[in-house]
Amino acid sequence: MRDNLALDYAALADLELAALAQRGDRMAFGAITQRCNQRLFRIARSVVGDDNEAEDVLQEAYLRAFAAMAGFRGEASLFTWLTRITLNEARGRLRKRRPSVALEALEAAQESGAALVAFPRSIRGLSPEREAARSETRRLMEAAIDELPEAFRLVFILREIEDCTVEETAGQLGLRPETVKTRLFRARKLLRRALSEKLASSVSEAFPFLGGRCQCVTEMVLQRLGREAGPDGSQVSAAAV
Repeated sequence: MRDNLALDYAALADLELAALAQRGDRMAFGAITQRCNQRLFRIARSVVGDDNEAEDVLQEAYLRAFAAMAGFRGEASLFTWLTRITLNEARGRLRKRRPSVALEALEAAQESGAALVAFPRSIRGLSPEREAARSETRRLMEAAIDELPEAFRLVFILREIEDCTVEETAGQLGLRPETVKTRLFRARKLLRRALSEKLASSVSEAFPFLGGRCQCVTEMVLQRLGREAGPDGSQVSAAAV
C-alpha cells in the first residue's frame, strides 16, 4: 500500500479519493472537501440564506458524509451524492425555522412570457472605479437571488453561477431536465423584475455632481470671469474673447 504522505491527493480522481476515504483516509476526505467546498457552500446558502448557517450546514453535511462513506457506490457522481446530503441537512434546518410553501403554488403564481436577462460571467482587468461598481452590482444580485424561492434559487445557482449543464443540474437535484429549464426561466424572470425595482429607485440619483466637484466648477468659472473682465470691471464680449 502506498504511503499516504506521498500521495498527491489533488491529482486523484473523485472515485479514487472516495475509495481512500472509505478506508478511513481523512486526508483524502479533506481533498474532497477542498474540491467541493465552494459549490456545496453556495447550495447550502441558497437554502438557508445566511453565510454563517451555510458554513454550519456544510460542516455537518461533511461529517455525515464521512460517516456514511461506506454507502457511496459510485452510481452517481461523488459531488451529486454530497449535494443530496447537503440539501437534506440544509432543508432539515429550514423546516425547523419556518413552514414550507408548496412549490406548485409558487410556480402557478408566475406568469409566463417575460423577457430574459443575461447574466455575464466574470470580467478581468477592471479599473478600481469599475470594480467598485461591479461589487455593488454583485451585492444587488446576491440580494435578489436570496429573495428567490428555494427551488428556483437552487437551479439558478447551479446553472448560472456554477455553470452546470441542464443534465448535471437535473441529476444533482433529482429533477427532470424540462423542470430545470422551466425553473431557470422563472428564476431569471423573477430576478429581472426584482433588479428593475431595486435599480429604479436609484435612477434619479445617477451621475451625481454635488459637493466638492460642484463647488470646484463654480470656483473655476468665477476665476475665469474675473480674468476676462475689462479694465472697468465690465465683461469682455464673447467676440473679443
